[in-house]
Amino acid sequence: MTRPTSIALVLVCLVAWATVVSAQDDDSFAKYGQEFKGKIAENYTDSEEWWPSSPQPPEGTPNVIIFLLDDTGFGHLGSFGGLIDTPHIDSLAMNGLRYNNFHTTALCSPSRAAIMAGRNHHRIGLGSHSLTAMGFPGYNAFPPESAKSVAKHLQHAGFVNYAVGKWDHTPLYEVSESGPFDRWPSGEGFDHYYGFMAADADNYRSLVWRDHYPIEDWTDKPGYHYSEAMADETIRNITSHVSVSPDRPFMMFWAPVAMHSPHQAPPEYIERYHGEFDQGWDAAREEIHRRQLDMGIIPPGTQLTERTTEIPAWDTMNPEEQKLYARQMEVFAAMLTHVDEQIGRIIATLERTGQLENTLIFVTADNGSSGEGGLAGTFNETYVLNGLQTPFDANMEHYDEWGGASTYAHFHAGWALAGNTPFQYFKQIVHRGGIQDAMVVHWPAGIEARGEIRDQYHHIIDIGATILDATGTEFYAELDGHEQMPLDGVSMAYSFDAPEAPTQHPEQYYELFGNRAIYQDGWKAVTIHAGRMPWNLNKVAPFEDDVWELYHIDEDFSEANNLAAQHPEKLEALKARWEELAWENNVYPLYDDMIQRVAKQQDRLFGDRKEFVYYSPGARRIAEKASPPVKGRSHSIESTLQLTGKEEGVIVACGGFTGGYTMFIQNNRVYYDYNYYNGLYYSLESPKLPKGEVNLRFEFVEDGGATAGIPGGHAELFVNGEKVDEVAMPEMHVSTFSLSETFDVGIDAGTPVTDKYKVTNHFPYTGELDKVVVKLID
Repeated sequence: MTRPTSIALVLVCLVAWATVVSAQDDDSFAKYGQEFKGKIAENYTDSEEWWPSSPQPPEGTPNVIIFLLDDTGFGHLGSFGGLIDTPHIDSLAMNGLRYNNFHTTALCSPSRAAIMAGRNHHRIGLGSHSLTAMGFPGYNAFPPESAKSVAKHLQHAGFVNYAVGKWDHTPLYEVSESGPFDRWPSGEGFDHYYGFMAADADNYRSLVWRDHYPIEDWTDKPGYHYSEAMADETIRNITSHVSVSPDRPFMMFWAPVAMHSPHQAPPEYIERYHGEFDQGWDAAREEIHRRQLDMGIIPPGTQLTERTTEIPAWDTMNPEEQKLYARQMEVFAAMLTHVDEQIGRIIATLERTGQLENTLIFVTADNGSSGEGGLAGTFNETYVLNGLQTPFDANMEHYDEWGGASTYAHFHAGWALAGNTPFQYFKQIVHRGGIQDAMVVHWPAGIEARGEIRDQYHHIIDIGATILDATGTEFYAELDGHEQMPLDGVSMAYSFDAPEAPTQHPEQYYELFGNRAIYQDGWKAVTIHAGRMPWNLNKVAPFEDDVWELYHIDEDFSEANNLAAQHPEKLEALKARWEELAWENNVYPLYDDMIQRVAKQQDRLFGDRKEFVYYSPGARRIAEKASPPVKGRSHSIESTLQLTGKEEGVIVACGGFTGGYTMFIQNNRVYYDYNYYNGLYYSLESPKLPKGEVNLRFEFVEDGGATAGIPGGHAELFVNGEKVDEVAMPEMHVSTFSLSETFDVGIDAGTPVTDKYKVTNHFPYTGELDKVVVKLID
């Protein structure tokens, strides 16, 4: 070959190589760092464009909405025999399906984690509430990366995901602007979040988050109610989504405060139910039971269970007690009707945007109705959170404003029992009263049946599997580099148009706070640990002393007849199977001392730390459980300020109107107020403050208090090292000021700790505030 010919061939090869470069080559990613299936030439004419694309579900893929009510019993909704008006949910039921054999974990945090993960709650670290976490795989409140939520799968498939409302299974010490955010909605596959990251929230002065940013959008809005704000947000989400991305499906998780405490409703809704519950809970149970039988939501012959022993008969109470307790139920009913109307607003938006027909809608609750209000109800749930019962007279003082902004109300456990008709017991307990909930499924484009009842046994972990099945979404064996454990739940879609199909979920274990149960092929073994009711969690006892019961659910829908004595061999077989499943699902170790569980978590969080320094203005919206652990401990709170005599406002505050402490300047004096129960304040006040650099210090010495088991001591207030006031504080909170209020420097977020100032603007400190130092004193 001559040299010119050789050069020519080389040039031809080089031109060919430079003219056409395809990303289909094996090394395309090495060349471009991305996928490319076009052609690149020296000039545009000889090149071919190619665009990467985002995942897109197939045309016709349905949207999904989960309406997850809180603490709502099987017998509360009108379409399940209830006495409360819920026309919008009932309309979904009459045009969809009602499942009368649907179950939960018996508590909020575990159910909410399980509904998204599609796996048993102990397998994902939520064996109990995140507040009572322990350092074991079943209880650490750290869902593993191998158990990502169904929302994450949908997100990878091209859905846009929205979460609105309650999200309380993230450990509270991670709820701040610094995260970490792995266990926030954003870490679980939600693109947008608007809600509260706590067990409950004040409906009138709500502390919420928009994605990772804290907001309080109730300010300067007369008549604000959080359920309405949630509906407003959802309507905005839906109309925005459909306007911009009509071809992309969305998933919405909608979880209101309702019907958790605080029971709060607009006054016109409360007035609507005036006198409607004067008959009491015994007559209400009987009426709900009759309605359930008439509509076929419970099988013919289902017995109404006996009233729980601890609940008094309505007729044995005096007129004043009946008056108060009827009022408590009126407020509860008003709140449920009010939230039903907000759901109706969302449904109307789906209809006007053309989305209702092809949106798969679930309506259910996280557990049965709550007996945590105890045997008197409470105007302030902080009593319950600290292991106390609210005195009747203290409740009665708040009769007229019950359900308004000055109460954080919960009803008597007798009404919870009525809401769980025809079953026994309450939330936390794994008899059917605690775990069985109404379930409505509505999807006109995907379900032919209308208004029918399904009796297949199912569990809240089945919702995720149903969503993947109905939307045709792939279960990703690997997500974000982590191999995913299989789902425990099964799809319910097989039953949509097959009423006689046998259940595909024939076995399920339960455990919550030591209460245990197992369902298998129509039989159920169950025990209440230590006979403990939800209003008495301080009781501990050996687990081996618990008495197990046996029910044949297929023939005894309401668990009315304990067959343990007649079928001891069946009971032992089920107990043995429970033991196997417990080991398979991370249920062990069992531990029943809730106070110690909370204390141990606090010790782990803070260790030997004695000093806490918080800088303004960033030290705000810090969860109470992540704030300095001062309850029952000697401590000081100190700040040095430059004063001109014109400054006012909050230096530091923790808690709200249900309980807490605040240190603030007003009228050129410094105050420390400790808000105990029912308007009892321990207050310290200084003389007029000097100008210039001023050191302010509050000091508390714990001395055992006046009542066994309740902390207390003596407090002093210092200005520039000189004691200016002192007060005895004989009783103080054991564990909790509030489930939702926060620790804040420079403002009092949410509700006011003291009635000495108003919090329409959070009473911000108007001077220069550098830092606040809290020290634990040995």
